[in-house]
Amino acid sequence: MDALTKIDLRGNNLICDCKLKWFVEWIHHTNATLDEIFCSGPSIHQGKKINNLQPHSFDCITTKFASHQLLKFESISVESFNFGNEQFVVFAQPFTGTCAFLEWDHVEMTFRTYDTIESISTVVCKPIVITNQLFIIVAQLFGGSHIYKRDTSSNKFIKIQDIDILRIRKPNDIEAFEIDGETFFIIADSSKAGSTTVYKWNGIGFYSHQSLHLWYRDTDVEYLEIANKPHLILSSSSQRPVVYQWNRIQKKFDRRTDIPDMEDVFSVKHFRVKGDLFICLTRFIGDSRVMRWDGAMFKEVQTFPSRGSMVFQPVFVSKWQYAILGSDYSLTQVYQWDTNRGQFVPSQELSIQAPRGFSVVSVDNRVFLFASSFKGKTQIYEHIMIDLSD
Repeated sequence: MDALTKIDLRGNNLICDCKLKWFVEWIHHTNATLDEIFCSGPSIHQGKKINNLQPHSFDCITTKFASHQLLKFESISVESFNFGNEQFVVFAQPFTGTCAFLEWDHVEMTFRTYDTIESISTVVCKPIVITNQLFIIVAQLFGGSHIYKRDTSSNKFIKIQDIDILRIRKPNDIEAFEIDGETFFIIADSSKAGSTTVYKWNGIGFYSHQSLHLWYRDTDVEYLEIANKPHLILSSSSQRPVVYQWNRIQKKFDRRTDIPDMEDVFSVKHFRVKGDLFICLTRFIGDSRVMRWDGAMFKEVQTFPSRGSMVFQPVFVSKWQYAILGSDYSLTQVYQWDTNRGQFVPSQELSIQAPRGFSVVSVDNRVFLFASSFKGKTQIYEHIMIDLSD
């Protein structure tokens, strides 16, 4: 085509989609004369002059999560973390009572076993890194919960502390966070007699800082900032999600409000799009929802049928915002945020048995999605980009 001096494509029905992107790129690099021609479709370009289109006018990159590695164990939670300039992932395995750690093999390009912590009826293995020290909060249904520290000299985990069994009887979730340079974690307790409790690092160990919820059977806790102020949202099987705000004078959380008309919420997870704050609310029965903070309260944006859902989790990869809705009874639904609509749109289905959590790991210029499975094999997916104009 480099030898062409004039092109006349008038009268042709030209669809200006990704298959024509190469032609638009060629137009901008050729000296050939081209008569004015117009796009017949799609609707976004219909009636436009092809001569005026730019290569960036075409959004030809699509994405998907492709199966990468199948792990031979069930898990109920998954957490990723960075320690010593390396990426790690830890799974809680309730049936074997194990915290299983994986690391990335830079040669084989797979994830391999790094270490384990043996325990009983493990439900959460929460990593916390404080000034180059790695701590693992191991939450158990029986035998109490414990805190381990990575001993770099012996290259193993050592138990350094027990967590008060009178406060934490049936842990269900752990969230770690920092406020004004101080490190905290909170355990959501789902028993009738326990208490959701905030713990604070004092330089030597973690001590009980504040009890938030007595006898409400909390199932999830989420830390987030609203208007640059630290907040917690507690989900419970006995009441609507409750919002707490940090009191900087008393250095404790005060109950602020609840989220109306949202009973039976199992968990709440937040994400941001262009500065706007949103939350995903998971419901096992009824519709899960996405809500947006309007400056005074959370208001509904979108609903999702979610019978049997135990996880509705936002996931951000590069420039793409996803929300993954798992179910014990059907395929896992992956949704992608559509900026023009201001909503999520269906993107992909994944076959995961009873998913309980997801975590993203970026390593060696690749991105992986870890999916814990309570009743099947834990899975690893790779996030890949596909150029539809090729």
